[in-house]
Amino acid sequence: MAILGWILIIALFAVGLAGAVYPILPGALAIYLAFFVYGWFFSFHSFGVWFWSIQTLIVAVLFVADYVVGAWGVKKFGGSRASIIGSTIGIIIGPLVLNAIGLIIGPFAGAFIGELIAGSNPGKALKVSMGSLLGLFSSTVVKVILQIVMVVLFFIWISVY
Repeated sequence: MAILGWILIIALFAVGLAGAVYPILPGALAIYLAFFVYGWFFSFHSFGVWFWSIQTLIVAVLFVADYVVGAWGVKKFGGSRASIIGSTIGIIIGPLVLNAIGLIIGPFAGAFIGELIAGSNPGKALKVSMGSLLGLFSSTVVKVILQIVMVVLFFIWISVY
């Protein structure tokens, strides 16, 4: 049973880290679920209030970063509310329609179309779309780092406590 437990934990960590790049996957929630799998298979004894508080705070920061950093990129380059909405729609639909390349094209096209709908000229829409990509890449870096921190803290916690 221990082997099955570790297989599930590692699989959830892998899905979680992949979710930092591929937004359809549950990301931080998969990593968070891995902690429960560890508890069910082995013991919750290692986890105290500090572990859960820190991990929950990181998950909350990840959710905020996911949306705020992307929107920041659009806003930083002069984007409107329509381009933020378009970029968000693009990041959801892009990977569904165009697989991995849709991760880049989706938010770019969404921000571009949103900005055109808002009445901007194509030059400004292109600039805003580049901001959308900057926000997406920045958000991805933040998510990867924080999710790695979650996993490392888990291993430190179970080895120390």
